[in-house]
Amino acid sequence: MTVHRVAVLALDGVLPMEVGMPFHILDRPELSYELTLCGRTPGPVVTDNGWPLTATHGFDAVGAADTVIVPAFHGHGPAGGVPDDVVAALRRAHRDGARIASICTGAFALAAAGLLDGRRATTHWRYADDLARLHPAVEVDPDVLYVDDGGVLTSAGVASGIDLCLHLLRRDNGAAVANAVAREIVAAPRREGGQAQFIRRPSAPPARTGLGATLEWALTRLDQPLTVAGLAAHARLSTRTFVRAFAAETGTTPIRWLNAARVDRARELLETTDATVGRIGELCGLGTPANLRQHFRRATGTTPSEYRQAFTVIRPFPM
Repeated sequence: MTVHRVAVLALDGVLPMEVGMPFHILDRPELSYELTLCGRTPGPVVTDNGWPLTATHGFDAVGAADTVIVPAFHGHGPAGGVPDDVVAALRRAHRDGARIASICTGAFALAAAGLLDGRRATTHWRYADDLARLHPAVEVDPDVLYVDDGGVLTSAGVASGIDLCLHLLRRDNGAAVANAVAREIVAAPRREGGQAQFIRRPSAPPARTGLGATLEWALTRLDQPLTVAGLAAHARLSTRTFVRAFAAETGTTPIRWLNAARVDRARELLETTDATVGRIGELCGLGTPANLRQHFRRATGTTPSEYRQAFTVIRPFPM
């Protein structure tokens, strides 16, 4: 098994929760990741709470990494800049072929290094205007959970770092592994990067409805016809109220969520069974092979057959 080296770069003022996300999600004995906590130099790194973390390595591990993750830190934007040595280290890592990702305001470090110029990127919605003003060459999208631009990825605030790490896990190891880890850490069902990170609600919002039970119910019935009206009935809401509540709780529409869930189910079946594409289309509710291929390519950029070749942990499927 080839080791994939991940350097988590903690800068002064780092948010401890966001440092921990990559370790909690990726650092598992059954996976091929080797994670290292890095600072500008080995030793204590002051967190935003005032107490220190201990970095075991400095920029040497950043330079040797296959993936570099920069969590949020309170030394960004108008209140402070990014140190020149951090900029240089990120540029070297990117030049040498490392995948670079940021969580929340870690995007300011990537932008300072010029890695986001000409790219679409995101950060915490509260700091999106600052990022756009300080780095006009960056196409800042303040309304999404994360952006995957191939070798450079950015995510929004705090919890969306979990979505980003699960996305990296899914991209490297497939949907079955990522979904198993998500279940273990009790993360929400798969959230697409394009979902809204912040929902602006009216000043007097309706009471929260809690749609988790309905989402779980739908996930166990993806092979069956599911309509917005049927989901609303399960949630004991009118269709109109359900659609509003769904957008408020998930940042997307019921149909988009269902399509994403069905593609994700197709990915799991492609990875772990030898079922035909036609049978998988039936099992995930996407119907014909042509319809499955259309939705699958739109979501993943590849075909079911090509995806299966990339992730071949297959066992016989009972037909």
